[in-house]
Amino acid sequence: MASFLVILIIIGCAAYQYLKGSVTKAFATLVITIIASVASFGFFEPLAGLFTGKDGNSKLATIFPWAQFLSFVFLFVVTFAILQTLLNYLSREKINFSYFPEHIGRIVVGIVLGIFLSGNLLTALILAPLPDKYPYQRFNARRPNPDKPNKVFLNADGFAVGWFSLLSRGSFSGNKSFAALHPGFLDQVFLNRCASYKEITTIIPGSKEAIEVPREKAVWPTSKRVTDTEGNAVAPKSGYTLTTIRVGMRRIVASKEGKFSLSQLRLICKRKDETDFLLSGKAMNVYPTGYFETANQIKLTQLNDTVGLDSGDFKESVKWIDFVFYVPDEYVPVLIEFKQRTVVELSSPINTQEAPTPAFFKKSSEK
Repeated sequence: MASFLVILIIIGCAAYQYLKGSVTKAFATLVITIIASVASFGFFEPLAGLFTGKDGNSKLATIFPWAQFLSFVFLFVVTFAILQTLLNYLSREKINFSYFPEHIGRIVVGIVLGIFLSGNLLTALILAPLPDKYPYQRFNARRPNPDKPNKVFLNADGFAVGWFSLLSRGSFSGNKSFAALHPGFLDQVFLNRCASYKEITTIIPGSKEAIEVPREKAVWPTSKRVTDTEGNAVAPKSGYTLTTIRVGMRRIVASKEGKFSLSQLRLICKRKDETDFLLSGKAMNVYPTGYFETANQIKLTQLNDTVGLDSGDFKESVKWIDFVFYVPDEYVPVLIEFKQRTVVELSSPINTQEAPTPAFFKKSSEK
């Protein structure tokens, strides 16, 4: 269905520009679309934060899950409408080239315009709290694999995201690069909602952060002496280091449904020679392979497996859990994000010998 929508929008844009437009107006509309796209990608999170930062019991609570979708659409539509109105006012004189450049140019620009428009539309729909099969099934519902995403026709949404990521880390970059803070953006958003959308929230509202990490001793190579829950050695992965990340879940996690999937926790890693500026350049996502269930055993999981926390799991204000990730040898963890809202910085890795006592968690149903 998503691929059909992309094709329909591309054909519609090309046909309209061929029949009603001109090369100059079509190109100007394409530029306006790109500017509107930049405005949406660049500012939808701060705008959504005005709503999601409110208390969960607010009268606005019903729109919290839709905040990012509505913000993205609002910014795109308003920016596009203002600039298109200005264009219509300034371009009263029609400029025509010769027959072939004019008609072929209209079609070519219309096709590119259609790709941008459909890519932004799909991105907006992906931000909505819908079942993960809408607008299309990007990952296998039973065994989601970040390395094997499905794509729509011409990878239209990937094209739109990739264009903005390129701008954000190039000459138009500011203090924060979209490519560094949101590597693999589409995969991230899809995986954030790959579990049951009715049982698990995609974002936790409130002014307080949902997770924290220790100021020191938050990252270290996992001991080779630990096993899985069956007593078997955890299989090594060539070119990767099994790494433990200590994450503190705050009480707000339990108060807001209390469930999250492993796919909602992502580790942001940068190359070891590019860590001087954490939010510039580009990075990569790494997702959990499990968590410590006992002091010496790791519960290996699928990304859509869920962890359920309730008030009884909190003896203090924070529940510490040690998650494990396969981190590429040439990369180092720098940030960790939970539910597409809370992003915290990680301290430098320590040696396995310096690692603290394991912080483990066992589901109530399995105790």
